[in-house]
Amino acid sequence: MSATELDTALSGCRVAHRRLLDLLERVDDAVVGAATALPGWTVGHLLTHLARNADSFTGLFAAAARGEVGRQYPGGAAQRNGDIELGAVRPAAELVADVERSVHELEQAWHDATPAVWASSGDTVLGPALLDDTPARRWREVVVHLDDLAPGFGEEPDPGAWPADFVRTELRRMTMLWASRRPMGLTDLPAAALAAAPAPRLAWLLGRAEIDGLEPAGVMP
Repeated sequence: MSATELDTALSGCRVAHRRLLDLLERVDDAVVGAATALPGWTVGHLLTHLARNADSFTGLFAAAARGEVGRQYPGGAAQRNGDIELGAVRPAAELVADVERSVHELEQAWHDATPAVWASSGDTVLGPALLDDTPARRWREVVVHLDDLAPGFGEEPDPGAWPADFVRTELRRMTMLWASRRPMGLTDLPAAALAAAPAPRLAWLLGRAEIDGLEPAGVMP
């Protein structure tokens, strides 16, 4: 990732973090159990996931600073899923404090990272990755899950309102990922996807929208 791309991801993610922190002001014990756009997940599940996701990236930076290759979730999927289930039913004040702490610690890890740490790698849920790629992944998590949280606050998800810089950056990344999973020579998006506006096309790639005539993109796990 170029320095410009990293700066874009860091800046965009910090803005998304501010939106998340602002949303926390509306979280009370009644909202914690409200349904989200993700089947079976409440606001409590999603907020816990966002906190644990931040911690997972902070852990990769801490490991790299020690000269080690960290694992995003040392206990694998079982640990990740178990932590989310346990954390989802906490009181609102505890959830809010957890998310706030996790965001501040991750941004501090970014601030403290040396060039050598940024150039290090970690074992993520999507496989080995350089740490300079992780802010873009965190940006995606926060922007998309803020949209997923909307029903819990009586609102509708709206990918059309995703930040333009996020859509532009993430659409390029997701299109490349989609192409990498296709046979050589069959790497163009379907015509119906290419005919869609950028935000709906990205939402389809991320599994957050349908496009008439197309099966799910099947890119994200």
